Amino acid sequence: MAFAKNFLWGGAIAANQAEGGVLEGGRGLSNVDLIPHGEDRFAVIKGELKMFDFDDLHFYPGVNAIDMYHHYLDDIRLFAEMGFKTFRLSISWARIFPKGDELEPNEEGLLFYEKLFKEMRKYNIEPLVTLAHFEIPMHLVKEYGSWRNRKVIDFFCRYAETVFKRYKGLVKYWLTVNEINVLLHGSFMGAGLYFEPSENQTHVKYQAAHNQLVASSRATKIAHEIDPENKIGCMLAAGVHYPYSCHPQDYWATIERDHHEYFFTDVQARGYYPSYALKFFEREHIDLHAEPSDFDDLKHTVDFVSFSYYCSRTISGVEGHGELNPGNLLQSTKNEYLASSQWGWQIDPLGLRSTLNVMYDRYQKPLFIVENGLGAIDEPDANGYVEDDYRIDYLRSHIAAMKDAVEIDGVDLIGYTTWGCIDLVSAGTGQMSKRYGFIYVDLDDAGQGSLKRTPKKSFYWYKKVIASNGEDLA
Repeated sequence: MAFAKNFLWGGAIAANQAEGGVLEGGRGLSNVDLIPHGEDRFAVIKGELKMFDFDDLHFYPGVNAIDMYHHYLDDIRLFAEMGFKTFRLSISWARIFPKGDELEPNEEGLLFYEKLFKEMRKYNIEPLVTLAHFEIPMHLVKEYGSWRNRKVIDFFCRYAETVFKRYKGLVKYWLTVNEINVLLHGSFMGAGLYFEPSENQTHVKYQAAHNQLVASSRATKIAHEIDPENKIGCMLAAGVHYPYSCHPQDYWATIERDHHEYFFTDVQARGYYPSYALKFFEREHIDLHAEPSDFDDLKHTVDFVSFSYYCSRTISGVEGHGELNPGNLLQSTKNEYLASSQWGWQIDPLGLRSTLNVMYDRYQKPLFIVENGLGAIDEPDANGYVEDDYRIDYLRSHIAAMKDAVEIDGVDLIGYTTWGCIDLVSAGTGQMSKRYGFIYVDLDDAGQGSLKRTPKKSFYWYKKVIASNGEDLA
């Protein structure tokens, strides 16, 4: 068999896209709670439109989401029925420290996740927990400027230490910051950054990136001190980059793009700033507000490297080469050799094998695919059942590609969690109609519906895949 007997099959969600219960249990507001559905969404995501409070003109889908806050017992039971070995979820930072800068945590929030993790353990499901999945308490955004302020490093580390201690023995696998490179592309969503007109956005982004990297490394050190059994990972929005043509400028543009994205995991996996990044800071006159101890902190590297993969990306460095593909937050040129999803994401299973090889060659650390899936419009029958063969086809081809990466190429892969194992609110578009799950949730883009959960055809297919440890993909 290609996959080890203890290979971690499962699924993934984020608190802000599934949990709901935003105004319950003593929870404070997070940045992502305030990202609305509709035409203003991307401007808010990018930090170009200021939205620090709710208004009456917008719908905020994350406030209730699919209400996993009240449905987690039933949802975990369904995951167990599929045979999940692991379930990736995130803790809402604002549920533990509602404002973010308190000295004492919110006990009701801590107890909620304790019950959730114990429920998972009842079914022998290993929790894979993200500390910051596009979330930071809004108080830290308003009062401190979010991650641009190095005081947030200490607030994050206090939060991390609190949950590491509380859930010792319940949680072994942790991720520090979700898709950390999204900070550069969707700055408010990724890091709570809103830009004033007078600010140099590049300088602010990389200062925030430095602070996140230091916080991540310190948290890694803290986790290992509290429990040597803890395994800490970083997380990147990944996807191999192809040159649009064999023109040397197109190829060079892919190298620059790799530097742009891998910068974060290069630091987290290697423990220091790469030379290309230092030269970039020099050219851009970026003077990081750093303490000498920061660079010692960065030496506390992660145990494994995790990433999301939905599609490859095609890059051009020549004006007039190709047309931009509108479906991606991370910009890409359209690849004429690939089909596209209903949202314009190009479908490339071989690109996953390539990404696995590139990242394993680069880091020589165990890898973990923690997001992969197809966003599509589902048409349920009268009973809520969906014949989602298109989703099965997508996942089958990607699992076959990752199997080749392990079996033929020798990549060390420890697990695979599909994105949105239960339908949830899309991070990009804010839609429910962009569905990823094995379980259909009766909820529409306006937040209307019964919230009834119904397994899709893919539910039973994935159950068979897990039971066979990836050998039966038919």
